[in-house]
Amino acid sequence: MSSNQHYTEEVQRVWDALKSLGYSGEIFVSDHTIFTVEDASKAIGVPEEQILKSLIFLVDGEPVLLLMSGPNKVDIKKVRNHLGARKVKMAGAEYIEENFGYKIGGVPPVGYDVKIKTLIDEDVQKYEVLWAAAGNDHAFFPVSPDELVRLTEGLVCDLKK
Repeated sequence: MSSNQHYTEEVQRVWDALKSLGYSGEIFVSDHTIFTVEDASKAIGVPEEQILKSLIFLVDGEPVLLLMSGPNKVDIKKVRNHLGARKVKMAGAEYIEENFGYKIGGVPPVGYDVKIKTLIDEDVQKYEVLWAAAGNDHAFFPVSPDELVRLTEGLVCDLKK
């Protein structure tokens, strides 16, 4: 794992967003490909609970970013209730790549060309540091729960099953 200043286009987009938002940390790049929470946990050397999942759902047809602790699952009813929505479904990999330019395994909490409504599961506040994907399946960055809320302007609520 190393800090690297030569980023892919996707990682550079996340880095630029982080810097413009006043983030003072680093993006780290792993030699390991990270597809799952378990992969990320092993590559970074932290418990799965400290891996931040960035999931894009379509809520009444509009994208919403849900940020969750690694092992937690989304409770669709809770999302529906928090947003007063009728239809909630997970966006597919093709939709995410076509609309936002990120592939599964690299979906970040920041770095979007449009403002995306963001919900953050309250469980993430249990941890001092979370590790989030930074644009591809090799890059990630550390962030505190409070800074995550600041960076994303996300609403903290109960989202897990």
